[in-house]
Amino acid sequence: MIDLHTHSLFSDGVLLPSELIQRARKRGYEAIAITDHADISNIDFVIKRLKMVCNDTNKAYKDIKCFPGVEITHVAPVLVKGLVVKARRYGAKIVVFHGETVVEPVEPGSNRAAILAGVDILAHPGNITEEEVKLAREKGVCLEITARAGHNLTNNHVAELAKKIGAKMVFDTDSHAPEDLRDDAQREKILSDAGLSADDIRQAIKNSFELIGG
Repeated sequence: MIDLHTHSLFSDGVLLPSELIQRARKRGYEAIAITDHADISNIDFVIKRLKMVCNDTNKAYKDIKCFPGVEITHVAPVLVKGLVVKARRYGAKIVVFHGETVVEPVEPGSNRAAILAGVDILAHPGNITEEEVKLAREKGVCLEITARAGHNLTNNHVAELAKKIGAKMVFDTDSHAPEDLRDDAQREKILSDAGLSADDIRQAIKNSFELIGG
């Protein structure tokens, strides 16, 4: 199991990063990225501390790899590019953007701005258009199929457009609490329910591997 979108108590998760990693290990995770919510007010703080815990984790354990990341969240579209540049400069290995979900008031134009900025993953981009999916394909941005309640209402829409146009997809949990973590079988069911074939599922898993250099 590879999960590149999770949250600790450095944003709105409930677990210390170390406990989140430990619980993921016990669920059979091979890799996890901790991607706490950030804007200009905390992006340096969050990434610095996640780098510290991931460095220690990767020294201590051989059965899981941890990657420091960030989820840029509710940032005005005009500011997205600058924060993506900062995130990578600070050492984020996975840059996620909080896409235009149907259950939160994300500013219109955010999906497009994030794709143009070259994020790794556009999370739960529920209001995404066909034109934006084409742009994501061109830029190599992965579109997320999510396990997160509410955000997952548009999984079928995202998957349908991604398959039609040939954009990359990944699966993530967007975990905020221990019960949000998933195993391989649960991942496969969620992806299948979104309309993905067995080949599509294998490709989505491969896309996650590639994001972490696998």
